[in-house]
Amino acid sequence: MTSESADTATGAGQGATASGRPGDPEAPSAWELRLRRFGHRPRPHGSARDRLVVPFQEPGTRIWELLGLKPDVARRAARWTGWGGPLLVAVFAGVLRFYRLGSPRAVIFDETYYAKDAWALLHLGYEGTWPANANTLILQHPQQIPLSSAPSYVVHPPDGKWVISLGEWMFGLNPFGWRFMLALLGTLAVLMLCRIGRRLTRSTAIGCLAGVLMSVDGLEFVMSRTSLLDLIVMFWVLAAFGALLVDRDKARERLAAALPDSGRADPQAAWSARLGLRPWRLAAGVLLGVACATKWNGMFYLAAFAVMSVLWDVGARRVAGAGSAFAAMLRRDALPAFLSLVPVAFATYLVSWSGWFLTGNGYYRHWADHLGGPWAWIPAPLRSLWHYQHQVYLFNINLSQPHTYQSNPWSWLVLGRPVSYFYESPKPGQDGCTAAGGCAREVLALGTPLLWWSACFALLYLIYRWAMRRDWRAGAVLCGVAAGYLPWFNYQQRTIFLFYAVVFVPYLCLALAMMLGAALGPRGAPERRRMWGAVGAGTLVLLIVWNFIYFYPLYTGMTIPLDAWRNRMWLDTWI
Repeated sequence: MTSESADTATGAGQGATASGRPGDPEAPSAWELRLRRFGHRPRPHGSARDRLVVPFQEPGTRIWELLGLKPDVARRAARWTGWGGPLLVAVFAGVLRFYRLGSPRAVIFDETYYAKDAWALLHLGYEGTWPANANTLILQHPQQIPLSSAPSYVVHPPDGKWVISLGEWMFGLNPFGWRFMLALLGTLAVLMLCRIGRRLTRSTAIGCLAGVLMSVDGLEFVMSRTSLLDLIVMFWVLAAFGALLVDRDKARERLAAALPDSGRADPQAAWSARLGLRPWRLAAGVLLGVACATKWNGMFYLAAFAVMSVLWDVGARRVAGAGSAFAAMLRRDALPAFLSLVPVAFATYLVSWSGWFLTGNGYYRHWADHLGGPWAWIPAPLRSLWHYQHQVYLFNINLSQPHTYQSNPWSWLVLGRPVSYFYESPKPGQDGCTAAGGCAREVLALGTPLLWWSACFALLYLIYRWAMRRDWRAGAVLCGVAAGYLPWFNYQQRTIFLFYAVVFVPYLCLALAMMLGAALGPRGAPERRRMWGAVGAGTLVLLIVWNFIYFYPLYTGMTIPLDAWRNRMWLDTWI
C-alpha cells in the first residue's frame, strides 16, 4: 500500500475542508494541533458517498505494454491480474507444500494424537483408544490399525480432526494422508490472503506481496505439512476476516445508497437507514464457529471480530452524517451483529459434535442420563456435553507440566524458542548422509527469521498509522494480531508453545506488506524517491526469500551435515 493509496482509501487528500464543505473550515482543537506534531492527520472529509464506497483502482497497463501487448489487450491482461496474480502465488505456495509431503515418514510431534483421532472419527464417529505401540503398527509393512471402540478422553473439539480425516479417507492412514488437508488449507490460505490484502488495500500488488510473504514463512509452511490443529484454526479465522471485509463493503454500499442524490452526509438517513440481511456476516459467524470447534482459542477471534465489525458500523454511520454514530449503531446494528455472530457460532459448535451425539458412545456421552436436580429439564446429552466441556476447560487452564520446547509469549515475535517436531542423527551412509562428522534431520517449527523480525517493525508502523493517521485498515490488521497473541499473556503459567502463533501469521504478513508498500512512496513522488523505495523493499523481500531457502532443510527434515545444522542454529535457544 503506497502512501497515496492509504490516503485515498480513507478519504484523505480530496481537497475538502475540515467540516466537509469547501469554504466552511472547522478550526481544529488544541489537542489535535498537538497531535499533528507527531504525524496525526485530521479525519478526512469530502463526499460522504465517495468516502463510504472506495472503488478499486484501475490496474495499470504499463508493464503489459512494455511486453508488446496492444493497449486493449494490455487492459484485459491488467484486469486479469486481480485473480490471476493470487492464483499464481497460490500455485507457488502449493508446490512448496505438497512436494514430498509424506516426508519424514514418521508420526511427528502431536500428530500422534490428531492423526489417530481423525481416523477414529472417520470410522467410529467419536475418538476411540489406541495401544501404546500404535504408531509403530501403523507405519510398518504390512500395516496394522489397532483402533479400539472404547471411547477416549480428548481435550479439543472434533472439527479440526474431521478436516484431517478427509485426507485419510482419500489416501489412507499414512503421513501423506493425514497431512493432505493441512497442505491444502495452507495453500488456500495463501490464496485468501492475496485476495483479502487486495480488498483491504485496494491494491493487487500489495495483496499478492502479502501472499508471497506467507508462502515463504517457515512456521506457516511447517504447520501446512504437519497434522496439527492450529493451522486449521488460522484458516477458518482468516476466512471469517475476509467475509467481514466483504460485509463491510456491502454495508457501506447500502448506506451510501440511502444518502440523498448529492451524496452529501445526511443525519436522518445515517440514523434511520436499515442495512438489511447481511449474509457475509452470517458466513463469518459460521466460520468463527468452526474455528472454535477446532480449538477454543477461536473464541478470542469471535469476540475481537464481533467488536471490530460493530465499530466499522459506527464509522460508516459517522461518515454518513449521524450525529451520534455509536447510538445509531446500538439502535440499528448491535443486535443483528450479535445474532449473526455469537448464536450462529454457538450453533455451529454444537453441530460439530454430531458424531458424539449420534453414536452415543463418546466419552462422557451418558454422564447425565440418570442425574436429577434442578437442571433435569435440560436434555441429558446436552448436560453431558456441558460436563465434558467443563472438564476440558479445567484441563486446559491447569496444564502446567514442563516441556522442553515450551515458551513464554513474550518471546514469540522474536522467535525465542521454536518447537522441534522431529529430529534424527543419521550416521555416515545412513539416510543419504555423506558427511564424515555425521548428519542431522530436523523439522523445526520456526518462522522465517527475517520476516518475523521485520514484521515487528511493521507492527510499530501500523500502530502509528492507526493512532495518528486514523487508518482503519491498520486497526483491522492489528486486531487480527492482538486476538491471536495477547490472550496468551493471561496463561503464562500454562504450558504453551510458539506454534500457537501460526493463527496470526497472515496478519504479520499483511502488516509487512503494507509497510513495504508505504516504503515505495506515493505515485506522485519523485522518480528517485520511488526508485530507492523499490530497491529497499525489493531487497528485503529477496532477503526473506533467501532466508526461507536457507532454513528449508530444517523445515522439511532433509539430511544435512551436522556442521550445516549447527550453522543454522542462530540462537542458543533454538537447540
